[in-house]
Amino acid sequence: MAVKNTRKKQAKLLRNTRKIHRIMGIFLFVFFIFISVSGVLLGWKKHSGGVLLPATTKGTSSKLVEWLPLADLEQKAFKVLHDSVGKTLSLELDRIDIRKEKGIVKFIFAEHLNSIQLDGATGDLLQIGIRRADFVEQVHDGSILDDYFKTPNGIIKVSYTSIMGVSLFLFSVTGFWLWYGPKRMKNKARK
Repeated sequence: MAVKNTRKKQAKLLRNTRKIHRIMGIFLFVFFIFISVSGVLLGWKKHSGGVLLPATTKGTSSKLVEWLPLADLEQKAFKVLHDSVGKTLSLELDRIDIRKEKGIVKFIFAEHLNSIQLDGATGDLLQIGIRRADFVEQVHDGSILDDYFKTPNGIIKVSYTSIMGVSLFLFSVTGFWLWYGPKRMKNKARK
């Protein structure tokens, strides 16, 4: 009798696990597709031949003492952006990426995906690029919704990544149990 009750409890646990797994799968299907596709793209961004992320160029000098002042390089980048890409584009910077060993400075803008690479020593334009990988990353981590809805402190991104992380963990646990549970029941039945 005890074996029969144990088997019923295990069967009930399996049914409940299957139900949880199925319901999570239904609600999270689209999100898992976005995360998986964007994750693959992010993994390949430096190997995309410049499609997702512009290749880093090489400047003339890696000696900082030979470089122009950063403020001068910034003004040159702004001029290049407005003269070569678009006069109405925002000049607000997300960051300035200094690659001393390569002799270059990358200016990465906050309001659009354009980037400007200048030679640190001469200020010459080395590349105008589009950082599509930044957009893919925003889709991947949910921060695109924070930008769209102008939410404070990235609350959507934090919520989204927390929910998706916990969901992936639960999906893995329930998936494992759906594989292992029946094997366990069969082994116990044989004994």
